[in-house]
Amino acid sequence: MDQFIINLLFVGGSFALYIGIAIWAKAGSTSDFYVAGGGVHPITNGAAIGADWMSAASFISMAGLIAAGGYANSTFLMGWTGGYVLLAMLLAPYLRKFGKFTVPEFIGDRFYSKNARFVAVACLIVASVTYVIGQMAGAGVAFSRFLEVDSTTGLMIAALVVFVYAVLGGMKGITYTQVAQYCVLIIAYTIPAVFISLQLTGNPLPPLGLFSTHVDSGMPLLEKLDQVITDLGFRDYTADVDNKLNMVLFTLSLMIGTAGLPHVIIRFFTVPKVADARWSAGWALVFIALLYLTAPAVASMARLNLMTTIYPNGVDGQAIEYDERPQWIQEWEVTGLIQFEDKNNDGRIQFYNEGNPEFADEAEARGWEGNEFTYNNDILVLANPEIANLPGWVVGLIAAGGLAAALSTAAGLLLAISSAVSHDLIKGAFKPDISEKGELLAARISMAAAIVVATYLGANPPGFAAQVVALAFGIAAASLFPALMMGIFFKRINNKGAIAGMLAGLGATLVYIFIFLGWFFIPGTNNLANTPDNWLLGISPLSFGAVGALINFAVAFAVSHATEEPPVEIQELVESVRYPRGAGKATDH
Repeated sequence: MDQFIINLLFVGGSFALYIGIAIWAKAGSTSDFYVAGGGVHPITNGAAIGADWMSAASFISMAGLIAAGGYANSTFLMGWTGGYVLLAMLLAPYLRKFGKFTVPEFIGDRFYSKNARFVAVACLIVASVTYVIGQMAGAGVAFSRFLEVDSTTGLMIAALVVFVYAVLGGMKGITYTQVAQYCVLIIAYTIPAVFISLQLTGNPLPPLGLFSTHVDSGMPLLEKLDQVITDLGFRDYTADVDNKLNMVLFTLSLMIGTAGLPHVIIRFFTVPKVADARWSAGWALVFIALLYLTAPAVASMARLNLMTTIYPNGVDGQAIEYDERPQWIQEWEVTGLIQFEDKNNDGRIQFYNEGNPEFADEAEARGWEGNEFTYNNDILVLANPEIANLPGWVVGLIAAGGLAAALSTAAGLLLAISSAVSHDLIKGAFKPDISEKGELLAARISMAAAIVVATYLGANPPGFAAQVVALAFGIAAASLFPALMMGIFFKRINNKGAIAGMLAGLGATLVYIFIFLGWFFIPGTNNLANTPDNWLLGISPLSFGAVGALINFAVAFAVSHATEEPPVEIQELVESVRYPRGAGKATDH
């Protein structure tokens, strides 16, 4: 059967399932739309959190970044996993005890200020829109390849699918859709990894295969990979990082950004009891671990397979001729995500690190005039089964999995945005007497508007999917996480301190990011090139969220201690939230 038909069957079948679930679980009330009625089972919620968590960045882009950067990019794994533990231990049960619909609602009530709620809405929207850009970009990559269209068309198709099932179902539809999507994405991720691990190492368990012996060479797999890429001028795959400060700050930024992301936090409002919130977190960790333990092996094996595809006789031999390139390269070229330029007109694909001055003499001796092969890091996981010559049904399966990962998180983020607009802005400020039907309509309209904005920005993202997501984590780390932590654990923080802290943290982080990546992510508007030479103290824009969080904490404490104490009833509220027992359902005002 033709590969395109196989892809259509897998992708089309999974989409039919998602949309069918959305119709079955259509939200009929604001409680259904925001928190799925508050009656989701912890295991079900854990699987939904897993799907919400494992976005296009995790499924598509994380392994691609690790493949490209090796140990240096393992920070994505450490930061996201550690952050989830922070979320589960320090925030989720306490916010569930508070029992409201949204993060801005908690901040508004805790800091007894509509202005605090509005600032929290602004922070949420900025972080969530940045995050959803990465998801839409990842979905566009997947659609473009497997439906054999250009990446812009793929992005439009992704937006349409999300629009149908997210706008219709709300949290109730999204919850059960995400359970189905988790099943699809984890099967799609692990089955190709098992095949490839067996192929390269003879070990069916990819995490163990990563540290096993490479079958063809008899060398440890990582040692073989190091040898192949360093012989072409690339950095050692297992090399340590030079800038430890930047690595620590980046990991910290991902961790506390994770704990401050609203689309995951609101999932803990969907369970009946506080104890269920803890159990949801535990189950989610189990579900997440299945993919995160596999990702480093997928990255390493994909990089090795790519190099041996281009240099089938070893890196000391000649590269393949362009006219004899594999079918998968030809098909990815259609998307524009793989490009070839024959700089020395020899008809072969020279792939090496032309930016390494120590390799320049070797390249000249071999008649090379520059690197001729470029590819988008986001394609590696999706292309991995094709690179390894796996059966067509495996390729179709990973197509469905990649799309499930991107769309599940996009839906959760869009729900967080729409609830912030409809519930926190429209109902909370401008029209408190709005009917439930009117609020539902406002939520759906705001979600549709968010999809349009995310699709437009997703067509020109400021980086790879995982890099864009890292920016969103930095924004959440600098703005929402400190406010949530101080709201739960520090009675002395008042409304003036919270507002000043959020504005200072968000403002400093956004300015730093925009200076290097363009104002409001518009290409060509950056003030400085995004290179280590220009970074303040060697801190990259992706890492600045941790600095922004420190600014937020410092400003909030300083302003709060220079002004009046919070009211007694607010201090008593903080005391009661610290003991996460006896919470009822999430409630409206």
